[in-house]
Amino acid sequence: MAFSPLEQFAIIPLIPFHIGNLYLSFTNSSLFMLLTISLVLLLFHFVTMNGGHLVPNAWQSFVEMIYEFVLNLVNEQISGVPAVKQRFFPFIFVTFTFLLFCNLIGMIPYSFTVTSHFVVTFGLSLSLFIGVTIVGFQTHGLHFLSFLLPQGVPLPLAPFLVLLELISYCFRALSLGIRLFANMMAGHSLVKILSGFAWTMLSMGGIMYLAHLAPFLIVFALTGLELGVAVLQAYVFTILICIYLNDALNLH
Repeated sequence: MAFSPLEQFAIIPLIPFHIGNLYLSFTNSSLFMLLTISLVLLLFHFVTMNGGHLVPNAWQSFVEMIYEFVLNLVNEQISGVPAVKQRFFPFIFVTFTFLLFCNLIGMIPYSFTVTSHFVVTFGLSLSLFIGVTIVGFQTHGLHFLSFLLPQGVPLPLAPFLVLLELISYCFRALSLGIRLFANMMAGHSLVKILSGFAWTMLSMGGIMYLAHLAPFLIVFALTGLELGVAVLQAYVFTILICIYLNDALNLH
């Protein structure tokens, strides 16, 4: 019986719920997002309980490492007064932590990769994009629109350049969502395909039993690569949000 490598991305309603044509069911995607948030909250609760340990244990060191990493990222990518840019540290920290744990939990066999669905990644990127745009208008008012027309542009080219800049700016939300979704979905699909191929060769017996070692070694290598991609995609998503936020706070 052949199984599609895309079956692992199927949305399964666990608690069906409809209001007319509005679909509000609690699905496996909702479950794993809830599990991810609960896991992160529990981890941070136990690590910071009673002020933490003077000599940090492994879990406290892990949390402190994430904290320092995101803090350095904010300080390096967002310029300006420290008090201003530190206001945005909590939401950047939460974004990175949520994506990191969603990606890592998706690596566990028989789990579900939330970030492999475009509706999730695009919803997240679009909401952050709208938030960054609001910050830009709150900081600069209507002068924020000046980023659409750089200085020194000839007047005849201004309408075309404004249109191109506006399209480019709006596509930031789309590109953020597509990048994360495509990388996670492609990597998991490839691992699934090669795993199925190796298992088929193993079940055939004979010389194929020995030949299955090559695909299995490739699967192990790809699994390690996917772990790196899981961390890297959370980092790329977060650093791009920092760059967009810096553009909104500090017009050039």
